[in-house]
Amino acid sequence: MRVRIASVQYRFRQIDDWEGFARQVGFVLHAAADYKPQFVLLPEIFTTQLLCYMDNDDVHSAVRALAGYTERYIALMREFAVADNYYLIGGSHPTLRDGKLYNTAYLFTPKGEVFTQDKLHRTRWEKDEWKTEHGDSLQVFETEHGRIAILICYDIEFPELARRVSELGTEIIFVPSCTDDRQGFLRVRYCCHARAIENQVYVAMTSTVGNLGAEGLRLHYGQAAIITPSDFPFARDGIAAEGVINEEQIIVADVDLRLLDENRLKGTTIPLLDKRTDFYSLTAPVIVDVRGAVEAPQALEAASTPI
Repeated sequence: MRVRIASVQYRFRQIDDWEGFARQVGFVLHAAADYKPQFVLLPEIFTTQLLCYMDNDDVHSAVRALAGYTERYIALMREFAVADNYYLIGGSHPTLRDGKLYNTAYLFTPKGEVFTQDKLHRTRWEKDEWKTEHGDSLQVFETEHGRIAILICYDIEFPELARRVSELGTEIIFVPSCTDDRQGFLRVRYCCHARAIENQVYVAMTSTVGNLGAEGLRLHYGQAAIITPSDFPFARDGIAAEGVINEEQIIVADVDLRLLDENRLKGTTIPLLDKRTDFYSLTAPVIVDVRGAVEAPQALEAASTPI
């Protein structure tokens, strides 16, 4: 089954009100819809663009004020997903629940349903400045176009998460991200490649780009990419499509889910199947102190016993 993915490099622009935000979102989502995708991906916390016109210089309270837009955000995203008949991974949005703030990704279906995935690992900024809470639940979503999961930015840097959803049959991992500099972006990008290789899955990522007049969010460095496993049936460099760094852009690529099934069984390497579950069930490695062997070479012969 072939699936088309559109990944949006969302550029921050000055806006004066909610209507300005809605117009820009409408433009990029209508443009993405022209390519008839099954999935559309927006970046992490791209709704922080609303801080442009919110008169609040206190980081802690300003991000919580953003949560007041949650209902309007959901209504807007749902409208596009239904009208254009695609699954929309609507980036992520600061969301208050029971007085606690979460960085939450939203999945909007063509039928108007809404599902969520909280960010499970918080960056230092999120912990120290935004005072967010970590999520405690990892979801796998069954769609007509394959099983998908959402790992928000920093979460892709933890291999256990991608392996867990892959073992449950996930075929595409979506990674909405927001990074301020090149090294931060590359941490996410390199980990996306690693997770695609380790788990023989497709990984679609995107980032915010441009500048934003808000503390801690002034600079953005990013690039969208649709990443494949590294083997003969796929793109030579493991990249089905990628954007131009730091430009406003939408990238589109088709991925073939049938190739994943074949590659997981007959690939040049099959890491998803070859994982040694007997070994990885051990609680801790054995630590052997070999410092004495360096200081006393004469003891080497006595210590060298066949394994």
